Amino acid sequence: MKLNPDKTLDMARAVLENEAQGIRDLIPRLDERFVRACEYMLACTGRVVVTGMGKSGHVGGKIAATLASTGTPAFFVHPGEASHGDLGMITTGDTALALSNSGETDELLTILPLIRRLGVPLIALTGNPRSTLAREANVHLDVSVAAEACPLGLAPTSSTTATLAMGDALAVAMLEARGFTADDFARSHPGGRLGRRLLLHVGDIMHTGERIPLVRADAPLTDALMEITRQGLGMTAVVDEHRNLIGVYTDGDLRRTLDRGIDIRGTCIGDVMTRQCKTVQSGMLAAEALKVMEDHKISALPVVDVGQHLVGALNMHDLLRAGVV
Repeated sequence: MKLNPDKTLDMARAVLENEAQGIRDLIPRLDERFVRACEYMLACTGRVVVTGMGKSGHVGGKIAATLASTGTPAFFVHPGEASHGDLGMITTGDTALALSNSGETDELLTILPLIRRLGVPLIALTGNPRSTLAREANVHLDVSVAAEACPLGLAPTSSTTATLAMGDALAVAMLEARGFTADDFARSHPGGRLGRRLLLHVGDIMHTGERIPLVRADAPLTDALMEITRQGLGMTAVVDEHRNLIGVYTDGDLRRTLDRGIDIRGTCIGDVMTRQCKTVQSGMLAAEALKVMEDHKISALPVVDVGQHLVGALNMHDLLRAGVV
């Protein structure tokens, strides 16, 4: 069997156009029913319980995860398992979100009376507004598509894409209604890169105490070079007698010193240091420190308090290790 490249690309384009059109067709259907669905979810004192069979179930799992990560407590319940004990996971105060393209999925219809008995509001996403599930729901959202992207018209493709997109619309609308912020998102994703970028502060990863490279302004340049080598941060801070920062000396400064033919053995660090140096504070986000480094093309920074007192040091490798970069 040999692949026809042109035919393959034409089919792929047709699939994407079909699914894109399915999503575009949802837009004019957004009306007061969508608003009511959001109101039920916003008023929910428990959790949004998402349920669906087969491919709808897989989509439901993703919708539940998206809701949970954007400020709306949610989880997925398999409808087949629900009728064999897992329905105990649904309690008064929850809101149910049921997905079924046909709206006639047996496993979902089986648990409908039990959901009703609990007084749990039901939001249904189906492709059939006249289906049993649509009629029984407190709110029905029509996610029907003109045709599946599958050329056989059998495999759920455009229909599941449309359902997923409507679920995303609900999640983002709820995010906005709750005033959910980037910091809130980071707190629910502490292990991810975004969480590290939004939660990690300079003070969490900077070098402190004896690990801070520093010398006095009257120290010989050779002492500064020894300090840079000993601490391995590519720079040393230069401080006064009160440990207030007055400058830095970096690997780059050393190259410039040598280019100028300056005698490194007979020179004081205060004569060759960079006085107007960039600094950060420990309370800044590590991502902000990264931006300072990138903007000014430097790889290390002294960390100071509001009075310019040296409290730490940070370099690019620290940010790499912390996963900020």
